[in-house]
Parts: sequence; structure tokens; C-alpha cells
Amino acid sequence: MAKKMASARISTASSELLTELNNSLPFDKALYAEDIEGSRAHAYMLGEQGIISKEDVAAIDAGLAQIKEDIEAGKITLDGDDEDIHMAIERHLTERIGDAGKRMHTARSRNDQVALDFRMYVQRNTLLIGELLLENIKTFIDVAEKNAETLLPGMTHLQHAQPINFGYHMMAYASMFKRDYERFMSSYERNNFSPIGCAALAGTPHPINRKITAEKLGFDAPTLNCLDTVSDRDFALEILFNISTMMMHMSRLSEELIIWSTSEFGFVTLSDRHATGSSIMPQKKNPDIPELLRGKTGRVNGNLISLLTVMKGLSLAYNKDMQEDKEGVFDSVRTAVLSLQVMNEMIAEMRVNVEKMAKACMIGHLSATDLADYLVREAGLPFRDAYHIVGNVVNMAEEKGLDISELCLEDLQSVDARIGEGVVALLDNRASMNARKSEGGTATERTLEQVESMKGWLEKQS
Repeated sequence: MAKKMASARISTASSELLTELNNSLPFDKALYAEDIEGSRAHAYMLGEQGIISKEDVAAIDAGLAQIKEDIEAGKITLDGDDEDIHMAIERHLTERIGDAGKRMHTARSRNDQVALDFRMYVQRNTLLIGELLLENIKTFIDVAEKNAETLLPGMTHLQHAQPINFGYHMMAYASMFKRDYERFMSSYERNNFSPIGCAALAGTPHPINRKITAEKLGFDAPTLNCLDTVSDRDFALEILFNISTMMMHMSRLSEELIIWSTSEFGFVTLSDRHATGSSIMPQKKNPDIPELLRGKTGRVNGNLISLLTVMKGLSLAYNKDMQEDKEGVFDSVRTAVLSLQVMNEMIAEMRVNVEKMAKACMIGHLSATDLADYLVREAGLPFRDAYHIVGNVVNMAEEKGLDISELCLEDLQSVDARIGEGVVALLDNRASMNARKSEGGTATERTLEQVESMKGWLEKQS
């Protein structure tokens, strides 16, 4: 059996079970573009430093460029006996250009090579997810601006609480996604340092210049400490955490969309493009997309916990356990990208049922707090006393089968004579919503201020 390219010390053929366990090519082949780009930059640096000849650099660069084309054209399938993507690319290159291909690996190890490839993948997808988050925020803003006067029962404990507007509710999710975006961008900035040139763990005696490769690959600078660099997977943990937090926010919105689209609520209607039917009940229209997004949140959470568990007991520097770092990240990235794309479409195309929302605001005495605030402000009562008076008013409204906003002045004064004539208008749900003018509040004017503020922030991100 032919000796493996990276097995100089091993004198016998590997167990077939070891080969199967050790083989990462089936999943790390996803890094072929990053591996080739990193190798081209590394070879360029070796040539600039006089470590290999310019002729070898030219052969390596042309060979790698052709291999990339062949992979993308399906001429190379990356499903052979190579144990990982690095060995596969190197083997194909050496077969094509001979000894020059063998010189490509000078002054590096697979330890810094995989750290580079994986970091480049994470950094690029961090930017992609960031762009998709911005698109979702724009959609939330658009829906919010159109519905800044659409009454909605605001809830706590999933119980009717106070009247808000639907645009205000959408701006809450825009704010969540803004924090998500900022987390991804913070991670990008913190992790934008080049690992290549660290070799196995301690650097290399070759006169390399890590600044050349860092600049060529778009990093801010080389990493500081090579021992840390080859064993660091914080960048992978960060994207997993960022995705998990983002998906948690998406899951909360999905839960509300599922509830709102029920017959009992009917607040929104999802487009037929984003719903499915039943195999037996022809009348059904199921909110499968938000249900799937809610379910996939558990999937990405599992990927985060998996890598945290892999990393928790590893001594410095590289350990083979770290081969388990990629599949969960690949899966979470795919899930995040698809989820953001479909969420954006779904929100943009859903129908907001304005009348249903307004009708629901007549359930639950949403303006009760306004009456308590009135008694504090106009009658000078302590809030706790006013609170109990309003409780008695609510009890009376319940007995009459009315919402508190439907009570007349006589009804209100029968509970407490200090309730004056102007209070009836204050108890109207729209008046109640618009009375909440404090900064960050739900009043239509404040909601539109939040829209404009978020638009201004978006302009700065471009």
C-alpha cells in the first residue's frame, strides 16, 4: 500500500477503521476554495522571500487555479482516498506540476493551514449573514412604517396588556436583528487575523513574512502567538453563538407568527408561497416555515454545545479532536443563511389583518393603566390606591360584558366620583396607544422616530 503523503513516521498500512474515522474529506472539501486561495498566497510569500523560486511559484499558482476550475466544473470530484482537503489539493497539484507542488508546503503545517482555511470560511460567512440580517431589518422597517397606526394588543405572559401598534412590534424585532448584526461584525473585527505561517505550533525557522500573506488574504495582520493560533477555535464558537442567538430571536418571531396565523387570532395571513397543506384535510393551511425555523433553533444550539464540549478539555496546541469543529459550523451556517432568506420573504409577503387586530384590542381592558395614571395625575392619588380603584372598574366592566373603553362616564363615576369627564376619551385604545410618547414608546410618532433612526443606522452600514 502506498505511503500516505503525511505519514513519514508510520511504517504499516492504517487500519481500515482508522482510515474511516480519520477521513475528513467528505465534509472539509467544502473548504476547497479557501484552501486553494490560502496556498496561492503562501506560495507567493515564499517566492517573495526567496524561499522557493519564482518559477515554482508560477507553476504552483497556475496549477492551483486550474484545480479550482476543475473542481467547480466537476472534473475533480474530491471523493477519493485522501484523508482531507489539504492532502487532496496537494496531491492533485503534485501530479500536475511535479516537484514544484511538493515545495508548496514549505514553512507551514496542516495545523496553521486548516486554521487559515476555516477562519477564512467563517469570516466570509460572517459577512454574508450580516448582509442578510440587514435585508431583514429593512423589511421589518418597511412593514413597521406601513403599520405605525395599526392597533395591536400588546401582551405580557401572552395575556392582553396594553394597546400598541403593529409597527412598534416589528421595530422590536428590527432592534433584535440589529444587535445580532453588531455581534457578527464585532466577531469579524476581533477574528480578522491571519494564522498562516504559525506552522505546527511554534513558528518556523524559514525567513517567512506573515504580513505578506495576511495582506494578500484580506486580514488586518498576522495573529500574535502561534501556540494559541493553531489551537484557537474561538472564531468558530463565536459564529455558532451568534447564529444561535439570532435563531433564538427568529424562533420567537416564528412563535408569534404561528399564533397570529391561527383562526383564533387571525392577525396575519401568510402567503400561499410560505405555507403548506394537509395530506388529508383540504381546508388546512399550515405555517410550516415558522415551525421549521423554530425547530432549527434547537439544531444550531446543539452545534454550539457540541463544539464547546469538544474544546473544553484540550491541552495546547492542536489535537485531532478539533477535526470535529467543522461539520456543526457548516450546518449552522447553511441553516442561518436559508432561514434568513426565507424569513425575509415571508415577512415581506404576509398580509396584516388590521381589523382583526383592532377587534382584539377590545378584549382585556387594555387601557386600564391609563385610568390609573389619570387618577394619579388629576386626583393626586397614590398609584397603589388608583390601581385598586381601577381593579373595581374592571370588575364592573366584566359584569356588564364590556371592555373598559366602552364604559360611560356614569359607570366610571359610580365606582369613584373623582373620575372626571375627560377620562372617557383617554380610555380609547388608540388614544391610549398614542399617549405613550416617552422615548422608545409605542405612540405612532415615536414608532416613526424609531423607523427613521434605524434607517439612519442602516445607511451607515453600507
